[in-house]
Amino acid sequence: MNRESIALTAAVMVILAGTLAGCQAVGGGAATTPSGSASSGSTSDTGSVLPVASNPISNASTAAGLAITLAAVEDNFDPATKKPIDDRLQLTLANSTSAPLTGVEIYYEMTDMTTRQSEGYYMPLDAITIPANGETTVYFDNESGPGHFPENQFSLYRSSVNQVDFTIEASVDGLAIATATASKEAGTGEEAD
Repeated sequence: MNRESIALTAAVMVILAGTLAGCQAVGGGAATTPSGSASSGSTSDTGSVLPVASNPISNASTAAGLAITLAAVEDNFDPATKKPIDDRLQLTLANSTSAPLTGVEIYYEMTDMTTRQSEGYYMPLDAITIPANGETTVYFDNESGPGHFPENQFSLYRSSVNQVDFTIEASVDGLAIATATASKEAGTGEEAD
């Protein structure tokens, strides 16, 4: 067995162990199965954040108004204090319309750029409102409080030693899907910013 096979086998075992242990995710929002879809949700009955088989977002709108102005997975910082914070998926969602936006859905896919393995995650952000002509920052980090949502602590992002690239979609009914990308360099764990 070569190094890549051993690393991939170890990563799969870690993900399976976390899933079987029913690792509880805590956060400011509950991830649920989207209406009309029996198996597309990103959580198990225990609240663990699990990958989804495909992107459940269905939005064909072309109207402008929603944007992702920041997508970061390393070298993160607090937008209020500008001080560094631990690495996590961090998104700033901007609303350029004259009305507050609710019903935000997020889908993100991460790909290990060496093994080409990928995982997708879906989450409705029911607990947030993006103010009219304003923005809101959200975090996928298993922390509690407004704007914080669960993440899979055994995901490729957290377990792979390779570069992991993210593609991200944010959706609100009536507005075009906003997209962004982010990338984690090779290595694991928090590094000094």
